[in-house]
Amino acid sequence: MSDLQKASQKAQEFRRREEDILERAQELFIAKGEDKVTVEMIADAVNIGKGTIYKHFSTKDEIYLRLMIRYEEDLARMFDRLDDSKEQDRAQLAKEYFSFRMRDPDKYALFDRLEHKLTNQTSCPDLVAKLHEIRASNLDKLAHVIKLRIEEGKLEDVPPYFHIFAAWALVHGAVALYHSKFYKEYIEDKDAFFSFLGDVGIRMGNKRKSK
Repeated sequence: MSDLQKASQKAQEFRRREEDILERAQELFIAKGEDKVTVEMIADAVNIGKGTIYKHFSTKDEIYLRLMIRYEEDLARMFDRLDDSKEQDRAQLAKEYFSFRMRDPDKYALFDRLEHKLTNQTSCPDLVAKLHEIRASNLDKLAHVIKLRIEEGKLEDVPPYFHIFAAWALVHGAVALYHSKFYKEYIEDKDAFFSFLGDVGIRMGNKRKSK
């Protein structure tokens, strides 16, 4: 094996280990709460030494932000898969966006908690800036599609952010219900309820027919 091949293999192994660290860390944050999870616990879950973690991530804040960035990048890839030149894909976007946010309520709740912790004070301001850049790009893409839907007469003619943040509020409330020890006892069929809520989110903002 040549030196170039060895370097390439080493780089691939580094990336694989980094992804493994992120996956195990996310699982621990969700299961135990991010404040209770130590770097040692993450290292044990990946079966590596604590020092190896620091070869990939300088602080726990960096792990948090890398996970949040990865989440927003997944959303960006979803937008890229949908062709906004096709009416069918534009109509599909609302369903896909709501489903993406609601697919894993525990993950959504984790990132919401981290948002409050990291945007005001963090050791990684450059990563916060990158997160906000990706998120702004996603909002721009969503706003563009909403404008097209408004022009088609499918959605109420209001500023696009009305539609975007109304959907965000519905998802946020749905996740709060999902985690509420009190209210979730009243939801006998959780799958059916959240499916119904998803349908509400898809129809929300549709242009009302004239009387």
